[in-house]
Amino acid sequence: METLRLEFQPNSKAKILELLSSFSSDELIIVREDPFFDKNKRKLDTAYAKLKSGAEKFYSIDEVDSILDKTFSEYDS
Repeated sequence: METLRLEFQPNSKAKILELLSSFSSDELIIVREDPFFDKNKRKLDTAYAKLKSGAEKFYSIDEVDSILDKTFSEYDS
């Protein structure tokens, strides 16, 4: 299947949906847009750039477990 993005005036929505409803579900699927797509994409692009540049530090499961144990013990008393 191909994806086509439409931008339209709100008063045209009913007409567009009426036309699209004439297609079967095998021919057409209406996919709702994620309103946070652009914001999330920017976040992911930034995180990916940090990973590629080596600016992020990776930890093993054991290292994370040790860090969490130390942090919890500080607040345990």
